[in-house]
Amino acid sequence: MTMKRKVAILGATGAVGQRFIQLLQDHPWFQIEVLAASERSAGKKYQDACPWLMETELPKEIAEMPVVNADVESVEQAGAAVDLVFSSLPGDLAGSVEAQFGALYPVFSKASAHRMDKDVPLLIPEINPEHIEMVKMQQKLRGWKGFITTDPNCSTIQLAITLKPLMQFGLKQVMASTMQALSGAGYPGVPSLEIIDNVIPFISGEEEKMETEALKILGKYNGYTVQNAEFQLSASCNRVNVCDGHLESVFIKLEQDPSMEEIEEVFTKFQGAPQRLKLPSAPVNPIVVRHEKNRPQPRFDRDAGNGMSVVVGRIRKDPIMTFKYMCLGHNTLRGAAGGGILSAELYVSKGLA
Repeated sequence: MTMKRKVAILGATGAVGQRFIQLLQDHPWFQIEVLAASERSAGKKYQDACPWLMETELPKEIAEMPVVNADVESVEQAGAAVDLVFSSLPGDLAGSVEAQFGALYPVFSKASAHRMDKDVPLLIPEINPEHIEMVKMQQKLRGWKGFITTDPNCSTIQLAITLKPLMQFGLKQVMASTMQALSGAGYPGVPSLEIIDNVIPFISGEEEKMETEALKILGKYNGYTVQNAEFQLSASCNRVNVCDGHLESVFIKLEQDPSMEEIEEVFTKFQGAPQRLKLPSAPVNPIVVRHEKNRPQPRFDRDAGNGMSVVVGRIRKDPIMTFKYMCLGHNTLRGAAGGGILSAELYVSKGLA
């Protein structure tokens, strides 16, 4: 690739928008051209529009960039032509705004608004890369020059990545209980007096997203829409006092009865299109298996593969289901901005963006 594609970030002042900015610094394929957010932030320099929440320093050139309103006219007036758009807009705003941009540009959305639309891909590049073909049907049906493609919920992403290699054994039932990090609630997120010395056993809409999104992701695209996978999935979601990294306890019932060694092997050897294509953001191993009895742990394992790998541990037989395991993913890297950038890299590599 010789010329970098110019990108706009919608919702650039939020926590996920900031993670997009951080990850796109010195990206070999993409260059930040426009930062867009709400009317409250529009017209300000980026450094004045929001507190910078990332662990790294705010780049000076980003700090001085103006923030524009998150609409097509404002973005187009902000500078040179944009090639594609990353959206981290709040779900209640994303629907109509993303559709306006999708009519003209490739839109890579982290928002939930369009995830379950029948002509919109719900993409994890290692899992269902063939679903990207849906955007051709989307453009035809909607008369668009661009398209919308979406990333799943952060807790769904890490679960679905671990389910894909297990489907060869006949996936029948899945039960997952999550322990989800505070950063998943955005900024400022959960009030301190609610979460200190506490676990909150409810996250609005989270269980429904996990139970529906994974079936679409692991389903088959038939040329028109996705036929959902047919296994059963039940989720219970909890917020815990951890900054980053969702930990999930997963119980699996299979048609076959593979050994623990066979299960560990399919996890360890699993790779997908991003690894074969050597995409810039792709981890070498999408799934990393830990053998210690007390791993994975968020503090020690969330940054595996630069935060893009899912870490699996405690693989063991279960007296009711076939087996069980723990999985951990970095919810703002693989689960948010990093996953969106990897999706964009896949589309570019296939000549669709």
